[in-house]
Amino acid sequence: MGDDSEWLKLPVDQKCEHKLWKARLSGYEEALKIFQKIKDEKSPEWSKFLGLIKKFVTDSNAVVQLKGLEAALVYVENAHVAGKTTGEVVSGVVSKVFNQPKAKAKELGIEICLMYIEIEKGEAVQEELLKGLDNKNPKIIVACVETLRKALRDPFHGRYAPRPTRFLRSQQELEAKLEQQQSAGGDAEGGGDDGDEVPQIDAYELLEAVEILSKLPKDFYDKIEAKKWQERKEALEAVEVLVKNPKLEAGDYADLVKALKKVVGKDTNVMLVALAAKCLTGLAVGLRKKFGQYAGHVVPTILEKFKEKKPQVVQALQEAIDAIFLTTTLQNISEDVLAVMDNKNPTIKQQTSLFIARSFRHCTASTLPKSLLKPFCAALLKHINDSAPEVRDAAFEALGTALKVVGEKAVNPFLADVDKLKLDKIKECSEKVELIHGKKAGLAADKKEFKPLPGRTAASGAAGDKDTKDISASKPGPLKKAPAAKAGGPPKKGKPAVPGGAGNTGTKNKKGLETKEIVEPELSIEVCEEKASAVLPPTCIQLLDSSNWKERLACMEEFQKAVELMDRTEMPCQALVRMLAKKPGWKETNFQVMQMKLHIVALIAQKGNFSKTSAQIVLDGLVDKIGDVKCGNNAKEAMTAIAEACMLPWTAEQVVSMAFSQKNPKNQSETLNWLSNAIKEFGFSGLNVKAFISNVKTALAATNPAVRTAAITLLGVMYLYVGPSLRMFFEDEKPALLSQIDAEFEKMQGQSPPAPTRGISKHSTSGTDEGEDGDEPDDGSNDVVDLLPRTEISDKITSELVSKIGDKNWKIRKEGLDEVAGIINEAKFIQPNIGELPTALKGRLNDSNKILVQQTLNILQQLAVAMGPNIKQHVKNLGIPIITVLGDSKNNVRAAALATVNAWAEQTGMKEWLEGEDLSEELKKENPFLRQELLGWLAEKLPTLRSTPTDLILCVPHLYSCLEDRNGDVRKKAQDALPFFMMHLGYEKMAKATGKLKPTSKDQVLAMLEKAKANMPAKPAPPAKATSKPMGGSAPAKFQPASAPAEDSISSSAEPKPDPKKAKAPGLSSKAKSAQGKKVPSKTSLKEDEDKSGPIFIVVPNGKEQRMKDEKGLKVLKWNFTTPRDEYIEQLKTQMSSCVAKWLQDEMFHSDFQHHNKALAVMVDHLESEKEGVIGCLDLILKWLTLRFFDTNTSVLMKALEYLKLLFTLLSEEEYHLTESEASSFIPYLVVKVGEPKDVIRKDVRAILNRMCLVYPASKMFPFIMEGTKSKNSKQRAECLEELGCLVESYGMNVCQPTPGKALKEIAVHIGDRDNAVRNAALNTIVTVYNVHGDQVFKLIGNLSEKDMSMLEERIKRSAKRPSAAPIKQVEEKPQRAQNISSNANMLRKGPAEDMSSKLNQARSMSGHPEAAQMVRREFQLDLDEIENDNGTVRCEMPELVQHKLDDIFEPVLIPEPKIRAVSPHFDDMHSNTASTINFIISQVASGDINTSIQALTQLFQIESLAREASTGVLKDLMHGLITLMLDSRIEDLEEGQQVIRSVNLLVVKVLEKSDQTNILSLGHPLFSTASSPKFSELVMKCLWRMVRLLPDTINSINLDRILLDIHIFMKVFPKEKLKQCKSEFPIRTLKTLLHTLCKLKGPKILDHLTMIDNKNESELEAHLCRMMKHSMDQTGSKSDKETEKGASRIDEKSSKAKVNDFLAEIFKKIGSKENTKEGLAELYEYKKKYSDADIEPFLKNSSQFFQSYVERGLRVIEMEREGKGRISTSTGISPQMEVTCVPTPTSTVSSIGNTNGEEVGPSVYLERLAVCGSGAQDDRPPLTSLLSKPAVPTVASSTDMLHSKLSQLRESREQHQHSDLDSNQTHSSGTVTSSSSTANIDDLKKRLERIKSSRK
Repeated sequence: MGDDSEWLKLPVDQKCEHKLWKARLSGYEEALKIFQKIKDEKSPEWSKFLGLIKKFVTDSNAVVQLKGLEAALVYVENAHVAGKTTGEVVSGVVSKVFNQPKAKAKELGIEICLMYIEIEKGEAVQEELLKGLDNKNPKIIVACVETLRKALRDPFHGRYAPRPTRFLRSQQELEAKLEQQQSAGGDAEGGGDDGDEVPQIDAYELLEAVEILSKLPKDFYDKIEAKKWQERKEALEAVEVLVKNPKLEAGDYADLVKALKKVVGKDTNVMLVALAAKCLTGLAVGLRKKFGQYAGHVVPTILEKFKEKKPQVVQALQEAIDAIFLTTTLQNISEDVLAVMDNKNPTIKQQTSLFIARSFRHCTASTLPKSLLKPFCAALLKHINDSAPEVRDAAFEALGTALKVVGEKAVNPFLADVDKLKLDKIKECSEKVELIHGKKAGLAADKKEFKPLPGRTAASGAAGDKDTKDISASKPGPLKKAPAAKAGGPPKKGKPAVPGGAGNTGTKNKKGLETKEIVEPELSIEVCEEKASAVLPPTCIQLLDSSNWKERLACMEEFQKAVELMDRTEMPCQALVRMLAKKPGWKETNFQVMQMKLHIVALIAQKGNFSKTSAQIVLDGLVDKIGDVKCGNNAKEAMTAIAEACMLPWTAEQVVSMAFSQKNPKNQSETLNWLSNAIKEFGFSGLNVKAFISNVKTALAATNPAVRTAAITLLGVMYLYVGPSLRMFFEDEKPALLSQIDAEFEKMQGQSPPAPTRGISKHSTSGTDEGEDGDEPDDGSNDVVDLLPRTEISDKITSELVSKIGDKNWKIRKEGLDEVAGIINEAKFIQPNIGELPTALKGRLNDSNKILVQQTLNILQQLAVAMGPNIKQHVKNLGIPIITVLGDSKNNVRAAALATVNAWAEQTGMKEWLEGEDLSEELKKENPFLRQELLGWLAEKLPTLRSTPTDLILCVPHLYSCLEDRNGDVRKKAQDALPFFMMHLGYEKMAKATGKLKPTSKDQVLAMLEKAKANMPAKPAPPAKATSKPMGGSAPAKFQPASAPAEDSISSSAEPKPDPKKAKAPGLSSKAKSAQGKKVPSKTSLKEDEDKSGPIFIVVPNGKEQRMKDEKGLKVLKWNFTTPRDEYIEQLKTQMSSCVAKWLQDEMFHSDFQHHNKALAVMVDHLESEKEGVIGCLDLILKWLTLRFFDTNTSVLMKALEYLKLLFTLLSEEEYHLTESEASSFIPYLVVKVGEPKDVIRKDVRAILNRMCLVYPASKMFPFIMEGTKSKNSKQRAECLEELGCLVESYGMNVCQPTPGKALKEIAVHIGDRDNAVRNAALNTIVTVYNVHGDQVFKLIGNLSEKDMSMLEERIKRSAKRPSAAPIKQVEEKPQRAQNISSNANMLRKGPAEDMSSKLNQARSMSGHPEAAQMVRREFQLDLDEIENDNGTVRCEMPELVQHKLDDIFEPVLIPEPKIRAVSPHFDDMHSNTASTINFIISQVASGDINTSIQALTQLFQIESLAREASTGVLKDLMHGLITLMLDSRIEDLEEGQQVIRSVNLLVVKVLEKSDQTNILSLGHPLFSTASSPKFSELVMKCLWRMVRLLPDTINSINLDRILLDIHIFMKVFPKEKLKQCKSEFPIRTLKTLLHTLCKLKGPKILDHLTMIDNKNESELEAHLCRMMKHSMDQTGSKSDKETEKGASRIDEKSSKAKVNDFLAEIFKKIGSKENTKEGLAELYEYKKKYSDADIEPFLKNSSQFFQSYVERGLRVIEMEREGKGRISTSTGISPQMEVTCVPTPTSTVSSIGNTNGEEVGPSVYLERLAVCGSGAQDDRPPLTSLLSKPAVPTVASSTDMLHSKLSQLRESREQHQHSDLDSNQTHSSGTVTSSSSTANIDDLKKRLERIKSSRK
C-alpha cells in the first residue's frame, strides 16, 4: 500500500501525469472540480494545465480517458488560454477518441471539437478533422465526417445555417438578441435580419474550377460555321457537355461567346438556337461574375431573338438571359434593354418586360436607384397602354415588382399620370410578387410602416402580402384626392403637402402631373368665353377689345383683381389666357396695358393649375415682347412663372425654339439671358442639352454681338452644371470665339452651381428620408452626364477596321489605331455600344511594339472620357488588361497605363475594379513592376472609398506574399497599402487570413498588421450633400483629386524613389529619405525631388492684403468658430492653393496626423530660408495652426507649438507686426490651449504668448486673454489671469483695456471663483497691479464682498513682506541698457523689444514686485487708457471726475508740511522704463489712422536726443513722404483735410528744428534731385530757408565739411547755368543765401572746411566762397560777429527812456501773442542781461499772477539754456505750443518734486501750484488759452512731457558716472521739475474742467 499512499500526496498536475491509472483518474477528477470552481477565465491556474490537456484526451486507459475528456471539455469551455491547445488536442481526439468503441467517449470528443469551434478556433479544428479523413480506420473517418456535419449543419450562428442554435463567442450578444425576439414572437423578422448580417457560404466557392477552353474540339470553330446543321449541332453539344461543369476557370472566352452569339442571332435552325442559349447559360453559371464582360454583347441578341414563338426556344433564351443577368448588373445592361423596349414585335416587348420584372426581383432598394428606375418606368408606362394584352400584363408585372422592391414612395413620382384602374392593377401585381432577397429587400423604403407581426415567418407570402395590402389600402385615398383637388395641376411650393404617398413626394409629382396636362384638350374660343364670363366681371370681357386704351387699361385692372381673388380650383387658366390673347392680344400697342397683361399671365401661372396647353397660347406672345424695353421684364416674369408651372425643360425648349424662329436679335439675346437666369433658379435637371447646344451654336454664329454675348453667358451657366466636357462641342468654332468661350468658362471655374430656388427643387422635398436625399445630388450630376448627346459609333467600327488593328504589319496596325482615335475625337461623346472594338484594342495592349501599346493606352484614355460612366461595362474585358500593362518593363509604358487606369477609375468608380477575382489574379502574378504599381494605385484609391466589395479579401493572400517579395520596392508598397486594406476589411479578417502562411511568415505579417492597425486611417465620412451611389457612379471620382495628385498619376514609376504619395502608410514617412540614400534614384525620382525642392511658400504680391479685403468685405467666411466646420477648412485650402506648394498642402490637409507632423517638420526646415514667403502667408499659416489646435493628437500639438515658438522669434527678429486680422484669427484659439491639462503644453503656450508681445502690442493682447478668463475650463481661467498679471507687471497699467477700472473689476470677479488655482491667480494679478499702482487699486476694483476683500488685503500684506532686491536692481540696470541701445538708430526698434521680453520673463519668473510707488491723485493724472486707442475724439469717464468736489480748490488753503511727492502723471508708472515708452509711441507711428501717426511722429521729434538719432536715410524718406503728403490733392477732399495739412506742416518744422542739423542740411541735394514737381522743389527750398534761419544757433554743432561736400556735389550736378534755366529763381537764391550765411558766420575759416572734397575744380563752390569772403570783408570792417536769430534790433545804450519803454512794450506784446512768445522771452532776456538795472515791474503788475510766473519761469529756462546748464540744448525756433513741454525734466526713478538729494522744497512751490489751479478753475484767460492753443490732440504734449522726463532720467544716471560735480547738476532740478509737471497738470485739469462744463450744459 506504500505506493498508493505516495501518489495521494502529490499535487493535482503531477497526479495527472502519474503512471498509475488510479492516480491519473483521481487527478482528472480533482482537475475537473478545480476547473468548475475557477470563475475567472484569465486565472493563472489554467496555465498550469496547458501542457496536460492533450494527455487528458489521449489516456491509454478507457475509463480514465472518459474522465479526462470531461475535464478537457470544461477546460476548453472556460479557460482563456484553451485556444493554444487546439491543434494537439483535436489531433489527439481524432486519433485516440474517435476509434473508441464507447459512444460516450465519441460524443465527448465531438463536443470538445465543437467547443473549440465556439471559441473561434474553427479553422484549426477543420484542418485536423480533414486530416482525419485520410486515416485508414473507418471509425475515425465516420466520426470526423459526423463532426464536420454537425459543425456545418446548424450549431454556429455566422457559419452557414439559417437558424443558429449555438453561437461563436464573438457573437454571444446576438444570442441574447435572438432570445428577445423569440420571446416577442418576431423570430422570423429577426432571423431574416441576422441572416443578412452574416454572409452565407456558397458551395460554388468550395468547388474546384475546371479549365474547358483547351478541351474544346480542335475543329470547333470550323464546325460551328459549317453549312450542315448537324455539324453545327455536334459542335454545340460538345460545348454543352463542357459547360455543365458547375465552376469554370477564368480565361478568354471572347471567341467562344462570339460564336455562340452568332448561332443565337443568325442560325435558322431554332433547335440550335435553343442549344446555343443553353451553352451560354452554362457559361454564365460556371463563370459567374467573370462572364460579366461578355454580357453586353449577348443581351441585345438574346432579347431580339425572343421573336421566336417556340416555347422550348423561349424557355432556353429566358434561362440564358436570367443566368447572364446574375453575372452583371442592371446598370450595365440597361442601355441594351431599353433599346429593345421600342421594338415593334409584341413578343419581344412582352419578354423584355418579363425579363425586367425578373431582374427587379434580384434588386434591392439600394441597387435600384432612381436614376436607373426612371428610364425603365418611362419605357414600361408606354407598354401598359400597348394594344397587345400580353405586353400590357408583362409591363404591369414589371412595374408591380419595382413597386415592391423600392416602395411606393420611390415609384409614385413616375406613376402620377397613370389612371386609377391601371394603378390598381400595378398594385395587385406588386402584392403577388415574391422577391429573391426575401422580406428585407422588399419595401425597404416603406420599412418604417411595418410593425413586427407575431408568428410570421420569412417565407410566409401571406403575411408579406397582408402587409402590403395594409399599405396599399391606406394609399389610394390620398392618391385619388390629390388629382381631384388639384384638377390636374401640380402643387405649388406655398401649398402644404398632401398626406400619404402623393404628399411625400411633394413637388416631385409635378413631373408626372405635368405630363398629364399635355393632354388637356384645347378649348374652343366659345367655351373659353363662357368659362371666363363665369369668373370675370361682364364689363371686363366687353372692354377687352375696346379701341380706347384707357378702357382697356381699366379692364386689365379689373381682370387682375378678379384673378387675385380667385381660388386655385376655380380658375379656368386656359379660358383666361385665351381672353388675354383675344384681339388686340399680343399686338397691343399701349405699353401700360401690355405690362398689365403680362403681369396677369404671371399671376395666372402662379395661382392657377396652369397646363402646357395654356402655356402654348401665351408663350409666342411673351417671346415677342421679351426684347421690348418697357415690357421685357414683365415678359420674363411671366415666363418664369410658366416655367415653374410647366417645368423649365419644356418651357425653355419652347421659348428658345420660338425665339430662333423669328428674326428679332433683341428677343433672341433677351431669351438667352432669361434662360441663363432661369437655369440658376431652377437647376439643370431634365434640360435637353442637345437642343440647347444647337441653338447656342446658331446664336454664336449670329451677326448681332448682343446675341453672341448672351449665348456665351448661357454657356458659362451651363458649364457650372455640365463641366469641362461642354467645351468639346465648340472646339470647331473660330479661335476668337473659342477664346471668349474659354474666358467665360475660366470665370466659372471653381464656382459651384447655386442651389435651385424655384420649381422642382430637390431640396424642397421634405418628405424624403436621408438616404434618398443623399442620392439625389448625385443623380443630378449623373443626369447631366447623361444629357450630353452621345454618338453611336458602332457602325464605324467595321470588320475591316478591326482586322486592320489586328494585322501582322505594325504600320497597318498603327493606321487602324489612328483611325479609331480619329473616330472617337470626332464623335466627342459616344454611346457604350462599340461593337468589336474592345477585343481588338485588348489584343494591342500586349503588342510587341511598345509605341502601339502606348497609342492604345491613349485611345483607351480618350474612350473613357468619351463614353463617361458607361465605360463601366468594359472594365472587365478592357480595364483589367490595362492593369496587366502596369507590369511592363518600360517606365513610360507603365506611366501611360497608370494614367489610363486613373482616367477609367474616375469615370467608373472603384467598385467594378474590385469586384470579382480579376484584381487578385493580377496581384498573384509575380511581376515586381506590376505588383508595385498596382499596390501603389490601390494605396492611393482605397482611402477615398467609403465601402468596398467583399472580393477585396481575395487580394489579401497576395498582399501578404508581396510583403515578403524579393524586391524591396514591392515590399515597401505592400506595407504602404496594408493600413488601407485594413481600413476596409478590419483587423480581424486580415489576421485570420494569415492562418495559411508559414509560421515564420505569419509572425512577421502579424507584427506588420499590429503596426498598421495603429496607423489605420478612418474611412472617409460621407460628403455633406452627395453620398456615393452603390453603383460607383461618379461620386468616387469626386473624392479622388484630394488623394491623387497629378504628379502621382503621371509617374508613379516602379523605380525606387522617395514617394510623395498622399496615401502612404503613416509611419513610413521618415523612411522615404533613407530609401533614397540607399538606392540610386531613377530619372523620375529626380523629377519628383525637384518638385519638392522648390519653395514651399510662394510669395503672391498683395495676396495677404487681398485676403484681408475679402474678409472685411464678407466675400469669405470670417475665421471665427467654436469648432472648425468643413467650409472653413475648404476655404483655407482654396486660399492656400495659390501660395503653398501643392505637395505640402496635400500633407497639411491629409486625414492622417502623421502627415501633419511631416508638414510641420518641413515648415520648420524652411522657416529661416523662406522668411519672405512665411510672412506673406502668415495669416494662412496661423489659421492652419488653429485647426491643429482642435486635433486630439498630442504629437501634432507639440510640434505645432514648437513651430510657433520659432515663428514668433523669427517675426520679432524681422521686426514684423501682426495685423489685426492675423491676431484675431489666431490668438483666441491659442488662448484656449493655455488650459490644456498637460503641463508641457501650457508652458509652451505661455512662452508663445510671451514672444507674441514682441510682434503685437500687449495692450491689444490684453482683451483676448481677458476673454480667456471667461472660459469654463478652470485651468484656462487661472493661466489667463496669471498671464494678465505678467502683462501688467511688464508693461504697466496702460495694457489694461478698455480701461484699468473695467479690466480690474473683471479680474476681481474671479477672487470668488470656486477653483483654488483661479482664486490664487486672480489675487496675484491684483497684487501685481497694487504693486504698480498703489491704493488706487481699491477704487478701480469697486465693491467686493467682505470675504473677497479680506482675502485680497491678506494677500497684499503678505506680498509686502517679501524681499524686493532683485526688482530694484532691475530698475537700475534698465536705463543704461536702453541708452546704449539707442545710440545706434538701426537697433532702436529691436532693443526695447528684447528688453521687454526679458522684462516680461523676469516678471513671470518672480512673484515679488518692486515697492509700490506713491501715486498722484486721480484728477491730476492723465487718462492714459485713452491715449492708445485715441482716434482724435476725446472720450471721458464722467463718474470718476464727478465724485470729487472741486469747490475746495477755491477755499483758502493751509500750507501743509512739504513732503516728497510723486509728480509724474501715471504714465510714469506704466512705462517703468524708456524702452517701453518709445515702443508705445513707435506702435502709434505704425497706426492706420493718419492723426495718430502724425502725433506719434511729433512726439518722437519733440525730444532732441531721440530726433538726433535719425539718420540721413530715415530723414530723407520721412521728409519726402511728408512733403508729398502735403502736396497730395486728395487730402483736401477729406473732412479734416486742412487740419491734417496743418499738423504735417507743424511736424515738418519739428523735424527741421530737432533733427541732427548736419543730416537735415545735407538733404537739400537728394530731395531736390528727386523732386516730382516744381511745387515739391519749392517746399524743399523753403525747408532750407528755415534751416538757414537756424544756422546762427547751430553753426558750432554742425559738421561743416560734410555740408560743404554736399553743396559741392549739388553744384556739380546742377551748375549755375542749369539752375538759371529753372522757371523759378528760388533754387539759385536759396543756394546763395545758404553760402552767404555760412560765410558770414564762419568768416575766412570756412575755406578750411573743404577737406572732404577731392577735386575742388569740379564745381564753382570754392570760387564762390572766395568771392563772398572778399565782398564781406570790404563791407563790414569790424562789425560784431553775432546777433540773435530773429535779428532782434540792438538798442543803443544812449537811447532815450521813452524809446526804452516803447521797446519793452513791443517785447511784452510779443510775449503775449501766440506766435512770438518764445522770441519775446528771448529778447526780454537779452534786454535784461544788457540793462540789468532796467525796471520791468510796471509792465508785469497789470497782468495776472499766472502771466507773471510764466514770464519769470521762461526767463529762468533761457538763463539755464544760455549758461549751458540745460541738459538738452533747445533751439530758439521751437514751436510755441510746446514751450513748456520742451523743458528738460530730470527726475529720479521714483519721481519727486524735490531734488534727488532729498533737499526739501519750500512752500512757495505749493502756493504757485494752487494759484495755477485757481486761475484754471475760475476762467479761461487769454494768455492761458494762447499758451495752450493748437494742441491737435492732448496726448501729444503729455506723452512728450513724459518722454522728456524719461530721457532726462537716462542722462542723469549716465552723468552720475561722468561728473563729480553732482550737486551743481542737481540744484537746478527742482525748479524745472515743478514747471514741467505743474504745467502738465494744468493742461490736464483744464481739459477736465472743459469736459465737465460741456457735459453740464
